[in-house]
Amino acid sequence: MRTKTTKQNKINVVTLGCSKNVYDSEVLMGQLKANGKDVVHEDENDEGNIVVINTCGFIGKAKEESVDTILHYAQKKEAGQVDKVFVTGCLSERYKPDLEKEITNVDQYFGTHDLPNLLKHLEADYKHELIGERLTTTPKHYAYLKIAEGCDRPCSFCAIPLMRGKHKSTPIEELVIEATKLAEKGIKELMLIAQDLTYYGLDLYKKRALADLLKALVKVNGIEWIRLHYAFPTGFPVDVLEVMKNEPKVCNYLDIPLQHINTEILKSMKRGTTHEKTTALIKKFREYVPNMAIRTTLIVGYPGETEAQFQELKDWVEEMRFERLGAFEYSHEENTGAYNLEDDVPADVKFRRVNEIMEVQSQISWELNQEKIGNTYRCLFDRKDGEYFYGRTEFDSPDVDNDVIVNAKEHYIKLGEFIDIEIVDAGDFDLYGVPVKS
Repeated sequence: MRTKTTKQNKINVVTLGCSKNVYDSEVLMGQLKANGKDVVHEDENDEGNIVVINTCGFIGKAKEESVDTILHYAQKKEAGQVDKVFVTGCLSERYKPDLEKEITNVDQYFGTHDLPNLLKHLEADYKHELIGERLTTTPKHYAYLKIAEGCDRPCSFCAIPLMRGKHKSTPIEELVIEATKLAEKGIKELMLIAQDLTYYGLDLYKKRALADLLKALVKVNGIEWIRLHYAFPTGFPVDVLEVMKNEPKVCNYLDIPLQHINTEILKSMKRGTTHEKTTALIKKFREYVPNMAIRTTLIVGYPGETEAQFQELKDWVEEMRFERLGAFEYSHEENTGAYNLEDDVPADVKFRRVNEIMEVQSQISWELNQEKIGNTYRCLFDRKDGEYFYGRTEFDSPDVDNDVIVNAKEHYIKLGEFIDIEIVDAGDFDLYGVPVKS
């Protein structure tokens, strides 16, 4: 008969928000594991008796989700189902005094730069020697690589500098070490992330060094795809396009949030560009790398946005025919430049404008996808769900872009492998294919 033993602490890390938060949670978990701690990520059975919530504080809906999650675990603590609750991340950085006052049943709140202090409260030591050591939470074949922290841009709608501080690049040699360790674990695809990829290197090397970083990363054995997320349009380094064109490992893909196209709105947003300059930049991208997939995001309902300015944006989306696009309603955020403006576009108008943009984009996406029928693409497969395998071309990032779908009843595909797929059908946002027999 088994005797009851004293239960060892298990730490459950819950991550909310963007890929930068995913990365930070992975670093935290790597540190905890190195300290001999039992750590899990978003344990579906909530087995952890200690909970660390990595929060998002970017816009209204994200803040609501973070607060709801904190309340959920605070109530579990009240009921004796968990022993301790710690909160970290962007919401905690931005609203710590308010949170401490309103949700008192949390053991401690930490900001975005408080990792050593958080570890101390988890009875662990911060180990400086663990460059690149993370417990990845993504599928085993791809991972995020955060190349910089913070942002120096003055965008009027954005609260990121309030939560993440000034831009700080990670040295190339450290990123190569991290990429090498990831490759040794079987990672084949790296998604480079930062608040602003375009600015990379200016603080360390006194020049924009994203192209230099890419040239170093493509030399890492085992890494086969490198994908660029979150570039800023103003001051975009053209030498990156040359690397993309000449290096097969660098995906012909760029995530570049443009936010709007009307020059007056862009000026109010403090984006440092105009309608004409933005259009010229997109044309330059397609001139250098003709088969590049460009992903962008747009904000509608910014203070003062007129129907005419919105129509200009909508017409421009039709003209540019972006491969990937998302539209979002403006969120009025405290302590940002735009907070001094009147949030004067009604909620129902914002909602309608988002839907109108996405209707245009759905048609564009459908038309572009039809052109792919009959073509063969090298695809990386992420998961099996029900009766289908789901993969991606180099033009698609996980979770946000198109899937390549293969019938699992008719074909077997090994997950995490590159396979040539012939596209036989296509919808608005998905491609359907069959493996090409070698």
